[in-house]
Amino acid sequence: MKKVELLAPAKDKNTAIAAINSGCDAIYIGASNFGARKRVGNSLEDIKEIVDYAHKFYVKVHVTINTILTDEELLQAAELIQKLYDIGVDAIIVQDMGIFKLALDGKLPPIALHASTQCDNRTLEKVKFFDNMGISRVILARELSLEQIKEICKNSKAEIETFIHGALCVSYSGQCYFSHYIGGRSANRGECAQACRKKYTLVDENGSIIAKDKYLLSMKDFNASRYLKDLTDAGVKSFKIEGRLKDENYVKNVVLCYRREIDKFARKTSSGKVFSDFEPDVRKSFNRGFTGYFLDGRKKCFNFESPKSLGEKLGKITKAGKDYFELNADVSKQDGLYFNGQGCLVNNVEGRRIYPNKMDGIAVGVEVYRNFDSKFEKQLENSKIKRRIGARFKYSDGFLYAEDEDGNSVNVNLPEGEIPKNPEKMRENFINQLKKTGESDFYVLDADVTGELPFMPVSQINEVRRKILSDLMNERLKNYKRELQKPLKYVKFPKEKLDYKANIHNSEAKCFYENSGCKVCEMSAENGAFPAELMRTKHCLKFAFNMCKSPKKLFLIDEKGKKYPLKFDCSNCEMVIEAS
Repeated sequence: MKKVELLAPAKDKNTAIAAINSGCDAIYIGASNFGARKRVGNSLEDIKEIVDYAHKFYVKVHVTINTILTDEELLQAAELIQKLYDIGVDAIIVQDMGIFKLALDGKLPPIALHASTQCDNRTLEKVKFFDNMGISRVILARELSLEQIKEICKNSKAEIETFIHGALCVSYSGQCYFSHYIGGRSANRGECAQACRKKYTLVDENGSIIAKDKYLLSMKDFNASRYLKDLTDAGVKSFKIEGRLKDENYVKNVVLCYRREIDKFARKTSSGKVFSDFEPDVRKSFNRGFTGYFLDGRKKCFNFESPKSLGEKLGKITKAGKDYFELNADVSKQDGLYFNGQGCLVNNVEGRRIYPNKMDGIAVGVEVYRNFDSKFEKQLENSKIKRRIGARFKYSDGFLYAEDEDGNSVNVNLPEGEIPKNPEKMRENFINQLKKTGESDFYVLDADVTGELPFMPVSQINEVRRKILSDLMNERLKNYKRELQKPLKYVKFPKEKLDYKANIHNSEAKCFYENSGCKVCEMSAENGAFPAELMRTKHCLKFAFNMCKSPKKLFLIDEKGKKYPLKFDCSNCEMVIEAS
């Protein structure tokens, strides 16, 4: 069985620990600054605590430094990266080429560098560029097909990471300037205003309305669970769950679900076993409906009715009264229900009768979803999910040996004592006490006693167990090996000229591209360049409305009446939103 990494998001320390306990092999989290989710930064002290906890289970910690930076910020980022390296962080996720330039100049520690999906990694040529440079890992664009991913993995030595679950950006990552254009909040600077989750009207060149006040750029959520084995066979090394803004309950549920799925056909890259007290179900956590996106062809990947959570499908309303309705599903008080772009809260349930806080939109035949399962959320909140490392004990010739599931081992010399009056009873007590690992990070796989034990009271056995497990954890941490970044080198970039879409925001990034054989014609949109393309996307409104062969020009009109021309690159099945 191949080894693959399950990479989980974390917005803060508590969420990170929840993700680790739920079975991830690595977590990614933002530091105090320069992460693409600006409002979920974390202090070095908290990240150090996360690193110390994660490394117990050989779980890696990746930190996002994935915004584009000014010259002054680049210097600050270099200082931050050094501090992250010093506290044991395993890798940083990078968008700005200025950071790669610092590494090439020997101004960064040898921390592993991962090329963020914000680098617009959607071609084999782009991935091979980073690979030939010596970058440790490349994170692919979400829009790629299985065949494209397979081709990239086959022709690249760098580790390949792909997204498998969570919210989808409608634009190619790193290529969206919509938020910056309409309000000065740049997605490449970690301040996306999510213009894609707003209402729009689609019209043709004659002003005829094709769709009015719909969420025309809102994607369903990604769910690649049925493709995990295919992706593993293709050569993907890391499966990434999106969600650095999500809460602990979401992370627990989704991580454990994918942990169980991956364990069916691949080995984890970390250690330990998850002991859970709930059954995971991703349908019960926030989702806008699920899509496999473009993994095996173009599908209906959009949800024009609402950008809010859809949840799990319950069925259709069978009866509607004055202040209640009936549904053939188990519903609880305080559940949140969704239907026809709106929803309600359940005030009370009597048998099949559901009494909502409002009856708007309720009618026989309406399909109902539950987007807040009160019982499940409470179960997650109160969950005692725990991760533990397997250990074996063996006593022989006065020594107690302990070995963990990764082959780390220690021993202690037991104190001499009287010969027990009942050796068999002593042996039984000794083994039973060794197995009582309590709230420690270990569970016992086996305990074996060879030869005669000295008499030991229970308190003394417990003290020996605590000491040897403490020694074993120290041995684990001592033997933890961080993968270091190998030296980088300049190689030819696959393009000759670069404009604002290269997101060059500082002088070091400009120098990097010039040293890679490119002519920099324009700095970033955030530096003042005018973005002709506000967004390029595989989501196509012509396809959505069965207009692929129509020669009509189409326009989007936002809620304020601003009109945006649409351009269609049909040879690549791409749509472009242009500046008005």
